[in-house]
Amino acid sequence: MSAVMSAAHDPIALKRVSAVALGSAVAGVGYASLIERNAFVVREVTMPVLSPGSSPLRVLHISDIHMRPHQRRKQAWLRELGAWEPDLVVNTGDNLAHPKAVPAIVQALGDLLSLPGVFVFGSNDYYGPRLKNPLNYVTNPSHRVYGKPLPWQDLRAAFTERGWLDLTHTRREFEVGGLLIAAAGVDDPHIGRDRYQTIAGPANPAANLRLGLTHSPEPRVLDRFAADGYQLVLAGHTHGGQLCLPFYGAVVTNCGLDRSRVKGTSRWGAGMRLHVSAGIGTSPFAPLRFCCRPEATLLTLTAAPMGDRDSRRKLGRSQPTVSVH
Repeated sequence: MSAVMSAAHDPIALKRVSAVALGSAVAGVGYASLIERNAFVVREVTMPVLSPGSSPLRVLHISDIHMRPHQRRKQAWLRELGAWEPDLVVNTGDNLAHPKAVPAIVQALGDLLSLPGVFVFGSNDYYGPRLKNPLNYVTNPSHRVYGKPLPWQDLRAAFTERGWLDLTHTRREFEVGGLLIAAAGVDDPHIGRDRYQTIAGPANPAANLRLGLTHSPEPRVLDRFAADGYQLVLAGHTHGGQLCLPFYGAVVTNCGLDRSRVKGTSRWGAGMRLHVSAGIGTSPFAPLRFCCRPEATLLTLTAAPMGDRDSRRKLGRSQPTVSVH
């Protein structure tokens, strides 16, 4: 007879089992909110996506910072990211969680803003966070609740004044480290702001890297990027599932992706790779992470082998590195 069944016939044992269960739950919440949520990590991934013969390109992918002014630990960690010396910084949105967080974001990104960079925004650049029913993520994922407007125009100005390129519904070509990059992006599909038709058409086949950006990795957008010949799309939004189960992974993705693609690298179609960041922050109404550490990713992009069309064994694998606190 199990301990639980025995406890059902023994009031004292039942109280003990209940106390253990409650204690475990409290400990789990404490770990998720106080420890793992602040256990920032930089992951390194190598991906053979560049045109054959290209020299390597180091890309720092950051996403879902969800900054509030008082988050000193997060800000200090972000300031250390410049030490990784990326060639290009890609920010896939959801920077803000407070109307007065723009100065904190700008100061925290620090040296990264002096490097070549591109960005698109997510819903939490336009609207503040609000308390939501967590069951909606499972039972009604299309339900939208918008908070108060955020100063996205100020954030955009701060980024562009320092040289970063806003790729929202824009195609741009630029050089980094002697490599030609053809890049394009869409506004956040999660809240229906995407207008892919504004950037539609084949990407420049002569570019060393054809790069797409979207905040939410919705399949309808990924299909369009793949059809237009982009080699790599970077996205965020999912938080990697945020609250994951051991040996199971993410419970939800909060978008149209399947759970296997909720974070990290995968192939989309025959010729395009996708990288989804697990993100750096959380909503202030759900300040928890479990089995899903907050992260930035350093992508080392290398030349694809001549004639490489489909080789899953060459797909980049994520490896955690020493966390920079």
